[in-house]
Amino acid sequence: MPRRGGAIEKRAIANVNKVIIVASGKGGVGKSTIAVNLAFALAQLRDATLNRNLRVGILDLDIFGPSIPTLVGLKDPDEPRLTEAGAIIPLTNHGIPTMSMGYLLPKEAASNSSDDTPVVWRGLMVQKAVQQLLFDVDWTAGGRETQLDALVIDMPPGTGDVPLTLGQLLRVDGTVIVSTPQDVALSDVRKGVAMFRKVAVPITGILLNQTHFVCPSCTAPHPLFGSPEKFRSVAKQLDLDVLGELPLVPDVSEGGDKGVPSMLISPSTAANTGRATWNDGMKSVAKAVWKKANSS
Repeated sequence: MPRRGGAIEKRAIANVNKVIIVASGKGGVGKSTIAVNLAFALAQLRDATLNRNLRVGILDLDIFGPSIPTLVGLKDPDEPRLTEAGAIIPLTNHGIPTMSMGYLLPKEAASNSSDDTPVVWRGLMVQKAVQQLLFDVDWTAGGRETQLDALVIDMPPGTGDVPLTLGQLLRVDGTVIVSTPQDVALSDVRKGVAMFRKVAVPITGILLNQTHFVCPSCTAPHPLFGSPEKFRSVAKQLDLDVLGELPLVPDVSEGGDKGVPSMLISPSTAANTGRATWNDGMKSVAKAVWKKANSS
C-alpha cells in the first residue's frame, strides 16, 4: 500500500545540538564501551568557539540488551522522575546525563535489579519505545538549564527495527561504526553501512576495536583476531574514513564492569601504558567526530 502523506520528515531532538550514533553490524565488538568512552572523551574537549568544554549526554537505544547502566555505574538506580510536562528526566553519574531502557524495566523481586528482566516485545512496541526515548526525554531537566552540545546514542547491533526507526525519524550528524578485524564482523559492517546510506544517515567513519593485544611479558603486539589489513581494505572499498585502531586492553573492560569509564582514569604508571594508548586513541576519535559533525 502507498504511504499516506509522503515521506516521513526527520526531526531533531529538543535541546540537543548534535547527534552522534555509535553502531556495529555485529554484537560483541565493544560498541557500548566505545559509545560511553566517546561521550566522556567529547565532554573533555574544549570547543574554541564555545570557550568551554562540551556538554554531552548518552542515550542507550539497545532495547533488548541495555549496557549503559552498567558501564556508567547506574545498575540499580531509582526509577527516572518526570517533569511537570511528563517528559523523562535523565539519570546522571560522573557528570554525564544518561537515559536507557534499563532504567525503565521493572525490578525482579528476587534480585531487586532490572538486569535479568527481559524485554519481550514485537516490532510495533519496540518502535514506540524508540520514539519515546528519542523525543520524550528532557535533556535540560535534572539541574541542567542549557541544551546538550552532543548526544551520543548507543545503538543495538545489526539492521533491525531500532536503527531503521531511528534512521527514518531522526536527524543525525554523524555515525561511528565499530568493528573487529574478523571477516564475519566486516561482512556485517557492509550491511550496516548499506542500511545507513539507504536511509540517508551520515557516516563519520569506521573504528577498529581490539586490533591487537600487547603481551605484558614480551611487550609485543599480538593481533588476536586477525590482521587489520582486512579492515583497512573494507574501509577503502566502502570509501569510509578510518577513525582509529584501538588495542585490546583488559583495564578498559574491567573499568566498564565497575561502572568507571576508562576516559575518567588517568594512567600514571608504566603498567598503564595500554590504557594510555587506548585513551589517547579515543581522544583522537572524539576530535575527529566533533570536527566532522560541525562541518556538515
